Amino acid sequence: MQDLRKKFTHCSSDMEPGQCIFPREVAKGIHTPMFILNPAYDVWQVEHVLSPEGSDPEHLWQNCRLDITKCDSKQLETLQGFRKELLDALSEFKKKKDWGMFINSCYIHCQSMNSLTWHSPSAPRINNKTIAESVGDWFFNRREVKEIDCEYPCNPTCHNAVLDQPYNEE
Repeated sequence: MQDLRKKFTHCSSDMEPGQCIFPREVAKGIHTPMFILNPAYDVWQVEHVLSPEGSDPEHLWQNCRLDITKCDSKQLETLQGFRKELLDALSEFKKKKDWGMFINSCYIHCQSMNSLTWHSPSAPRINNKTIAESVGDWFFNRREVKEIDCEYPCNPTCHNAVLDQPYNEE
């Protein structure tokens, strides 16, 4: 793996070299303040990482992938585990005072590119703050922003994706 351990000093000898280039590890070497924006239940990640169609030949996850309200209790338990993995990966970054984060419990992807989810009167909120307000508070140093939502389905302000067909990769 091209001597990744030499290039990424955060990479320990007990890690597989390929793990060194994952965001969880690369971010450890970033000193520039960052703002992490992500839903805990990212539609694209659920479809392509957690339950890809090729790993589901019986299509047991098909309805859940298209609409989180159609997930059965076992699938929701798996999704909660997926959320926990994300939060565990972020735990180190929560300690960085100059880093911000907004992790909501919405089933969506790319919230920053849509005014409805970014800063509209009906935008998703955590602690009564929209994504835009939280980013602004962080950017202008008005407050430390570490907004982490409760587990799905706790947030009534979420715009959860309901797809007619699997998420388009393009």
